[in-house]
Amino acid sequence: MVSTNLSRAEIEEFWDSWLDVNRRAEAAGDWRMMAEWYAEDTTYGWMYGPDEHFMAVGRDQVRDWAIGIEMDGLDGWHYDYVCTMIDEQKHMILGFWKQRSGILDDDGQEYEILGLGGSWFGVERQSSGPDEGQIKIAWQRDFFDLPSTAHTFMAILEAGKAPDTLIKRMSVAGHGVPGHYHHKDIPSPVWPPPVERGDFVTQEAAK
Repeated sequence: MVSTNLSRAEIEEFWDSWLDVNRRAEAAGDWRMMAEWYAEDTTYGWMYGPDEHFMAVGRDQVRDWAIGIEMDGLDGWHYDYVCTMIDEQKHMILGFWKQRSGILDDDGQEYEILGLGGSWFGVERQSSGPDEGQIKIAWQRDFFDLPSTAHTFMAILEAGKAPDTLIKRMSVAGHGVPGHYHHKDIPSPVWPPPVERGDFVTQEAAK
């Protein structure tokens, strides 16, 4: 169960701690330490294509799959938040980030994935269990420009600048990878659960 009573100051403090652990994870080249920021029953997903979606359900799957398998091999990459919006009434955070590789081209410029990227979070205070009283990520949905991502990965590869770890990461695709689902099989909806339920409808569908 969760508590709906959160102040903006509390959300901002939580967000500052999230930015801090992101930097520490990037420096370590291992994002698994970030798992403790998620609720035990969290969901975290994104779309690779119309019929290939990633979804992790629960903190353990987030640790092992979303910020484990999916992020392994991206040593040196950094995901700099360039803009953040907080809605304290909906308990949502929208963070836009740029994906930069830490790998330089022949002109000394860092390879960067172009296009927009970001994460949409719902945060909640836990009202029971071992996390009682703590603010955690109840759900997260990422969005990014997949064609631009593929283009940048291939540019690094064709320039002969891809480390073995990145080459291995590029093979992490397809429905055989843990957490990759056909649309009909997704264990949590593409749209976050409260949005899918219609809790925050802004405009009714046209008749």
